[in-house]
Amino acid sequence: MTASPEQTHNFATRCIHAGQRPDPTTGAIMTPVYFTSTYVQESPGVFKDGYDYSRSKNPTRTALENNLASLEGGRHGFAFSSGLGSMDCILHLLKSGDHIVLSDDVYGGSFRLIDKVFRHQGITCTRADMTNLPSVAKAMTPATRLLWLETPSNPMLKVIDIAAIAKLTHGQGSSAANGKGFDPADLPIKRPILVVDNTFATPYLQNPLALGADVVCHSSTKYLGGHSDIVGGALICTDDDLAARIRFAQNAAGAVPSPMDSFLVLRSTKTLHVRMQRHCENAMAIAQWLTRHPKVEKVIYPGLASHPQNELAKRQMRAFGGMISVVLKGGLEPARRFLERVELFSLAESLGGVESLIEHPAIMTHASIPAAARAALGIVDGFVRFSVGIEDEGDLIRDIERALG
Repeated sequence: MTASPEQTHNFATRCIHAGQRPDPTTGAIMTPVYFTSTYVQESPGVFKDGYDYSRSKNPTRTALENNLASLEGGRHGFAFSSGLGSMDCILHLLKSGDHIVLSDDVYGGSFRLIDKVFRHQGITCTRADMTNLPSVAKAMTPATRLLWLETPSNPMLKVIDIAAIAKLTHGQGSSAANGKGFDPADLPIKRPILVVDNTFATPYLQNPLALGADVVCHSSTKYLGGHSDIVGGALICTDDDLAARIRFAQNAAGAVPSPMDSFLVLRSTKTLHVRMQRHCENAMAIAQWLTRHPKVEKVIYPGLASHPQNELAKRQMRAFGGMISVVLKGGLEPARRFLERVELFSLAESLGGVESLIEHPAIMTHASIPAAARAALGIVDGFVRFSVGIEDEGDLIRDIERALG
């Protein structure tokens, strides 16, 4: 799926218009929801604009894919039925014996997919602190075909230098291109590629492809959807050969979103820029307030001068996002009481919705990470993750203050 031609427009304009045209039949300004599983063919094997079966292609999904490709500055967009579905598609480009370098701090479900599923397919994985380039270089082997990172990471909010990791990934090679003329019989990639999960930042805050990444991944359940009402994922890339491999793997495995979910995400990207601005403003105010609270041991937020990668975040990101991680004094019981007492912050997994959420990673989203690995990262019993919504800033602060008691 190729991006819309409106790349000369600024981000806010592309949020609203990229990939979309008024319906040619009625002039409807909103993209129709094409509820169909199949399409009439003019002659056997002859069909219009590549539409033969909706697992392969659907007009509502096409509009979304073109929109997302434009927002990330890519040429090819692919929408999936979940964020893990998009990750699964990339992992299917590997073969037995291939090796992955995985950032040491990632969503627990991402680690689970590699460690509990693809490990049994003969794919090995080494975790590395990707804020430390020598550790990444040491983790790479001649069999390395994939480097996977999140920035900011989940839940420690590490900020990773995408351009530096891209240079390390590609070495003296030029890109993810694996040779032209893709043959499905030769699906596995032949050179290392860098995939950046951009879920926390969104294309509003950073564009990994422009920094040298080969593929951008999203859980569109989060900020792209933004309303806690859909589950979805996305991949965006620029390289034509890599896109052909992704398209083949997606069609073969079939983890595609419904037309309605595609429509809902497309509706949501129209307000991505204004939502993200408010998320960032609220999160900065709350993070600064939390640093002054006597019951808070540590505040982790890329926008604070105390964050170890604050200077990198200033260079690489346009603002600092809506996620805050905090260590409360006293360990598990004070954290549990706090989580049970908040009202505006709903205790729930997920993130990125207009409403504020809060969770305990060690018990909830990162329970699949081994306890020793969690401890090494700093995911301790008093560790709490905030997804700051777009409510009134003062109301959110008062809710935290009351719950901390």
